[in-house]
Amino acid sequence: MRTAYSVETVRAAERALMARLPEGALMQRAAAGLAAACAELLGRVYGSRVVLLVGSGDNGGDALYAGARLARRGAGVTAVLLAPERAHAGGLAALRRAGGVVARAAVEEAIERADLVVDGIVGIGGRGGLRPEAAALADAAGRARAAVVAVDLPSGVEAGTGEVRGAAVRADLTVTFGAYKPGLLVDPAREYAGVVRLVDIGLEPPGEGELEALQHADVARLLPVPGAESDKYRRGVVGIAAGSARYPGAAVLAVSGALRGGAGAVRYVGPAGDAVIARFPETLVSDQGPAKAGRGEAWGGGG
Repeated sequence: MRTAYSVETVRAAERALMARLPEGALMQRAAAGLAAACAELLGRVYGSRVVLLVGSGDNGGDALYAGARLARRGAGVTAVLLAPERAHAGGLAALRRAGGVVARAAVEEAIERADLVVDGIVGIGGRGGLRPEAAALADAAGRARAAVVAVDLPSGVEAGTGEVRGAAVRADLTVTFGAYKPGLLVDPAREYAGVVRLVDIGLEPPGEGELEALQHADVARLLPVPGAESDKYRRGVVGIAAGSARYPGAAVLAVSGALRGGAGAVRYVGPAGDAVIARFPETLVSDQGPAKAGRGEAWGGGG
């Protein structure tokens, strides 16, 4: 089960945790988790080329500190600063001490040559699509052969709603910190996040989550397990109303899916009964319509 918390809840939990930790400790935890995920994705860190897309917020600081860790392991790390005067000072200094550099020109060429691009442009407070300069970098990252890793969530998507109102980064991997945000679990933003990896930074969000997303293991636990005394009716009947005599494919495919899904019995209603029986003789076929066909706990249909 993945539980997502609102932006306000996450920020309150972060403030409470930062009050108990030394200054900068929370960002270092996030950067360590981000660097480890990047290293795992790269496979071989030494000699790899990493480009950091760095905004002015804490996400940019996370990216810079993570970049410093990768540079110390032998990666060639280049930072692209969208707002140089507002870049995280501590993170930038750490990157330079580790041997990382700041791109002054030929930014898109650096992205094209990269093995990994780290998106630290905008954090969970972002609203609307990316501004033109950032959108150009997101577009370059999308065209490059590099894997793209988003810091906390892809820049340009809205953390609280999952909306994508303009240009946004499409990530292969999103490394999120402390808690899932709704935008990582719901469309359309979910499609921009790629694989989502949660890094534990000691956060304890208070109260209930805003939404929950079932995972494969959760669904498996919800499915009934047949016992020795179970028959097809105890395991549930799925009704299918699909296809036609001329185009029976939809009926055959729908019945196939219901049978493979573990239904105790599948009841087909429609004019493609002969084709269904020929392929799946165990199907209960009726031409009386769903209302008169008999028991069905759930019904599905198709063209």
